[in-house]
Amino acid sequence: MLIHIVGLHAPNAPRLQALLGEAYRVQGMPSFPATGEAADVVVTNAVDAAQAASLRCRLLQVPGAGTEQIAADALPPGCTVANVHGHEVPIAEFTIHAILEHVLALWKLPPLLDETAWPAVYAARPIHGEAAGRTVTLVGHGHIGREVARRARALDMRVVAVTRRGQLGPADGVDQSVPVSRLAEVLPRSDILVLCCPLDENTRGLIDAAALARLPRDALLVNVARAEVVDEAALYEALRSGRLGRAVLDVWYRYPKPGQASVAPAHHPLHALPNVRATPHISAMTPGLLARRYAFIAENIKRLAAGLEPLNVVVPPR
Repeated sequence: MLIHIVGLHAPNAPRLQALLGEAYRVQGMPSFPATGEAADVVVTNAVDAAQAASLRCRLLQVPGAGTEQIAADALPPGCTVANVHGHEVPIAEFTIHAILEHVLALWKLPPLLDETAWPAVYAARPIHGEAAGRTVTLVGHGHIGREVARRARALDMRVVAVTRRGQLGPADGVDQSVPVSRLAEVLPRSDILVLCCPLDENTRGLIDAAALARLPRDALLVNVARAEVVDEAALYEALRSGRLGRAVLDVWYRYPKPGQASVAPAHHPLHALPNVRATPHISAMTPGLLARRYAFIAENIKRLAAGLEPLNVVVPPR
């Protein structure tokens, strides 16, 4: 069985080969072959329409959760698309760190507590906040949202979940849930707004200027979903003007392409604002994540070889 790992994840070909063994042949490829070389499985996170039309594989395995970069409508008949999770624990920890950094206001302290800074900062120690008692609103309550909610409740925070149907309760780790249609109602009492939903036609631009204006002025926005869930221009203006307190952004509107040496992460200079914590899409990047994901991918490939249906199918074969 031949497996191609294409694009950004090609360096993980040896990892997958070791998990599968000699009965399988894994090839890392920096880009799709122009000829559309056949393979049983293609592992990649991005396939445009032209690439999809030339694919000749039975399983397109996305090495992550998001499938918005897969031109599913252009895939050939018989091709199954599956995704994989395993990222929820590190992303939840990243999110809780962002919340605690915000309420503790650690950035206000001097970077070096030396003999010069120590007397002055001790005499004027700033008062910081507490996470306990604050309300965190989660837009999305999937793998990531559930892990964030569990940790937030351990900090005695109030958790509100915004989901498609809004039918959750204490058994789901939340104090309140509302459907997306009622998002505007919960924003004014949201101390922290965490975006952890998929990007699709319903969530693109969901957090627009009107939504941002409903948040408290000192609110924190944490985006670990996709950048496009938030209207970029509206976000920049809200942060620049001080209408929104702070933002922690781990996902971006522009990503460098192979060989591209210079590219800004957004069209507006969000990364340069003093009230933005800008991180380079690292919230999930741990050794544990790679181990979990590639173990799952190897299992899915073995299932395909055994004639079983792959797990986590997001687009069934036509």
